[in-house]
Amino acid sequence: MSTTPAPLAGELEAQLAATADRRLARYLDFLRIPSISGIPGHAADCRRAAEWLAGDLVDARLEHVEVSETGGHPVVYGEWLRAAGAPTVLLYGHYDVQPVDPLDEWEAAPFEPVIRGGRVLARGASDDKSNIAIAVAAVRALLETRGALPVNLKLLFEGEEESSSVHLDAWLAANAARLAADAALVADGGFFEGNLPAITVGLRGICAAEIHVRGPFQDVHSGSHGGAIDNPINALAGIIAALKGPDGRIRIDGFYDDVVPLSEAERAALAALPFDEEAYRAGLQVPALVGEAGWTTLERRGARPTLDVNGIWGGFSGEGSKTIIPGSAHAKVTCRLVADQDPARVFELLRAHVLRIAPPGVRVEVVSLGGGRPTTTPIDHPATRAFAAALEATFGRPPLFAREGGSVPVAASLASIVGLPVTVMGFMPPNGNFHAPNEWMDLANFEGGIRALVRFFDGLAAGSA
Repeated sequence: MSTTPAPLAGELEAQLAATADRRLARYLDFLRIPSISGIPGHAADCRRAAEWLAGDLVDARLEHVEVSETGGHPVVYGEWLRAAGAPTVLLYGHYDVQPVDPLDEWEAAPFEPVIRGGRVLARGASDDKSNIAIAVAAVRALLETRGALPVNLKLLFEGEEESSSVHLDAWLAANAARLAADAALVADGGFFEGNLPAITVGLRGICAAEIHVRGPFQDVHSGSHGGAIDNPINALAGIIAALKGPDGRIRIDGFYDDVVPLSEAERAALAALPFDEEAYRAGLQVPALVGEAGWTTLERRGARPTLDVNGIWGGFSGEGSKTIIPGSAHAKVTCRLVADQDPARVFELLRAHVLRIAPPGVRVEVVSLGGGRPTTTPIDHPATRAFAAALEATFGRPPLFAREGGSVPVAASLASIVGLPVTVMGFMPPNGNFHAPNEWMDLANFEGGIRALVRFFDGLAAGSA
């Protein structure tokens, strides 16, 4: 579904129509910056993205804009606090993006955005530069037409969400007073299957780790030493195979101890969503859907914990043959977590399990890459209700309330550190290839998102009055 968004009234819609080319050009400029937070070689690009974004906020007439240091990639902050007596909203997004590998699967250069069939193709086109560009465009339209916002607004954009937000909690704690608000919008969400408007009411947490397996001091001849020493790749493959059973259950002792079971009402709500399982399977081009026994696909995707290997490397993988026993092998692993799982505890359980099952002929190390807690959204909060009304007015149907399998660590941090109720919002298409080759954004969603945010700000102000 791709619906033409309902226009705004009067001068606002005229302003948006007149500035569409300028708005698109700025969005594409933002996408050209390769702000990959997880690769140290892109640190300068992340800072360039932060400085570009700060300049965009100044140009949009935000106040007290700054690029704030964190010990890692900087935070960008700006505000507009001149709506006396109106609610205050803190809106969060992240300007960093995922790596682009495998590069040969991209249809165009990842950081040279192209427009095809109403879609923008580029890394970050959806996750999460689209939501940031939408928010800034909505603010710009309001300030250029009315000279004021209907609510007080604080904008917070970080540069480490895709690398576990390792420095954000300390920054939030140090700036908690400045971030005080009536509600927080985490602009890192999207629509449901079929591109249906949705509000995310549950986010999984995450625990990320690397497993390093080391054998001989270096790669050695497989004829001279095969049969006498363990092979690190074989050992790593055995460790990985032992992490999950054929029924999809994770075999780590204690892994499920803190999982809060779904209520019958929650299972019924998930079952009621308009989800076409066969279309989902076909769209991914897999022969079958698999997962933890006893749970539906939607439950496994958003409401059950997982463990996945994200990457594995070691030995020789070039063209032809090289008969070696590798000196080492490595894997990246993530667990998606649900309430009330603690990422630090899950990492220790994972580490202990891996070390326990490791064969004696290799040395094994498990290293944490960070994590984040799961979170839920209060459906009855005024901000959530106002956003639901804005989505319906813009896209012509009431939004669905869905659980998202991904993780946004800041959602839990804003609740626990700053004490804010959090609404997860966003306009990304559900099949936008986030974290994968050929990421894209639907321009109808983009333009509709701007109009929905304007309506949200107006609706929240009217509701509070």
